[in-house]
Amino acid sequence: MINPKAGELLASSISATISEGFTVTTADGRPARLAVVDDAGNIVEAGPQVAQQAWAVCIQAQQNFWRGEGHLRVLSKPAEPIKKDAAA
Repeated sequence: MINPKAGELLASSISATISEGFTVTTADGRPARLAVVDDAGNIVEAGPQVAQQAWAVCIQAQQNFWRGEGHLRVLSKPAEPIKKDAAA
Protein backbone atom coordinates (compact mmCIF):
# COMPACT_ATOMS: atom_id res chain seq x y z
CA MET A 1 0.00 0.00 0.00
CA ILE A 2 1.27 3.45 -0.88
CA ASN A 3 1.75 5.76 2.08
CA PRO A 4 1.94 9.20 0.44
CA LYS A 5 4.15 11.76 2.12
CA ALA A 6 4.72 15.24 0.76
CA GLY A 7 8.26 16.53 0.39
CA GLU A 8 10.19 13.34 -0.43
CA LEU A 9 11.60 14.45 -3.80
CA LEU A 10 15.15 15.83 -3.82
CA ALA A 11 15.28 17.93 -7.00
CA SER A 12 11.69 18.70 -7.93
CA SER A 13 8.24 19.47 -6.61
CA ILE A 14 4.86 18.14 -7.71
CA SER A 15 1.67 19.95 -6.79
CA ALA A 16 -1.91 19.51 -7.88
CA THR A 17 -5.22 21.32 -7.95
CA ILE A 18 -8.59 20.04 -9.08
CA SER A 19 -8.83 22.66 -11.83
CA GLU A 20 -5.26 22.35 -13.19
CA GLY A 21 -4.10 18.80 -12.43
CA PHE A 22 -0.40 18.23 -11.77
CA THR A 23 2.21 20.99 -11.85
CA VAL A 24 5.88 20.05 -11.73
CA THR A 25 8.79 22.38 -10.97
CA THR A 26 12.50 21.98 -10.33
CA ALA A 27 13.93 22.66 -6.88
CA ASP A 28 14.74 26.23 -7.94
CA GLY A 29 11.20 26.84 -9.23
CA ARG A 30 11.65 26.38 -12.98
CA PRO A 31 8.84 24.58 -14.85
CA ALA A 32 9.40 20.87 -15.42
CA ARG A 33 7.40 18.03 -16.95
CA LEU A 34 6.55 14.45 -16.14
CA ALA A 35 7.93 11.57 -18.18
CA VAL A 36 7.60 7.82 -18.51
CA VAL A 37 11.06 6.27 -18.16
CA ASP A 38 11.70 2.58 -18.83
CA ASP A 39 13.93 0.40 -16.67
CA ALA A 40 16.92 1.16 -18.93
CA GLY A 41 16.54 4.90 -18.36
CA ASN A 42 15.08 5.69 -21.79
CA ILE A 43 12.40 8.37 -21.94
CA VAL A 44 9.42 6.63 -23.53
CA GLU A 45 7.08 9.61 -23.44
CA ALA A 46 7.21 13.07 -21.90
CA GLY A 47 5.19 16.24 -21.81
CA PRO A 48 1.82 17.60 -20.82
CA GLN A 49 -0.01 14.51 -22.09
CA VAL A 50 1.83 12.37 -19.51
CA ALA A 51 0.74 14.67 -16.68
CA GLN A 52 -2.82 14.80 -18.03
CA GLN A 53 -3.07 11.01 -18.26
CA ALA A 54 -1.51 10.52 -14.82
CA TRP A 55 -4.05 12.98 -13.41
CA ALA A 56 -6.95 11.21 -15.16
CA VAL A 57 -5.86 7.84 -13.73
CA CYS A 58 -5.50 9.36 -10.26
CA ILE A 59 -8.97 10.92 -10.39
CA GLN A 60 -10.54 7.69 -11.73
CA ALA A 61 -8.98 5.65 -8.92
CA GLN A 62 -10.31 8.11 -6.33
CA GLN A 63 -13.79 8.09 -7.88
CA ASN A 64 -13.82 4.28 -7.91
CA PHE A 65 -12.90 4.31 -4.23
CA TRP A 66 -15.68 6.78 -3.39
CA ARG A 67 -18.23 4.71 -5.29
CA GLY A 68 -17.12 1.61 -3.42
CA GLU A 69 -16.54 -0.24 -6.67
CA GLY A 70 -13.59 -2.11 -5.24
CA HIS A 71 -11.32 -1.41 -8.21
CA LEU A 72 -7.81 -1.36 -6.83
CA ARG A 73 -6.19 -0.56 -10.15
CA VAL A 74 -6.94 1.89 -12.96
CA LEU A 75 -5.16 1.22 -16.24
CA SER A 76 -4.06 3.65 -18.90
CA LYS A 77 -2.92 2.11 -22.18
CA PRO A 78 -1.49 3.53 -25.40
CA ALA A 79 -4.15 4.75 -27.79
CA GLU A 80 -5.20 2.31 -30.49
CA PRO A 81 -3.76 3.22 -33.90
CA ILE A 82 -6.32 4.65 -36.30
CA LYS A 83 -7.17 2.13 -39.01
CA LYS A 84 -6.80 3.53 -42.51
CA ASP A 85 -10.22 2.16 -43.53
CA ALA A 86 -11.96 3.78 -40.55
CA ALA A 87 -10.38 7.18 -41.18
CA ALA A 88 -11.69 7.39 -44.74
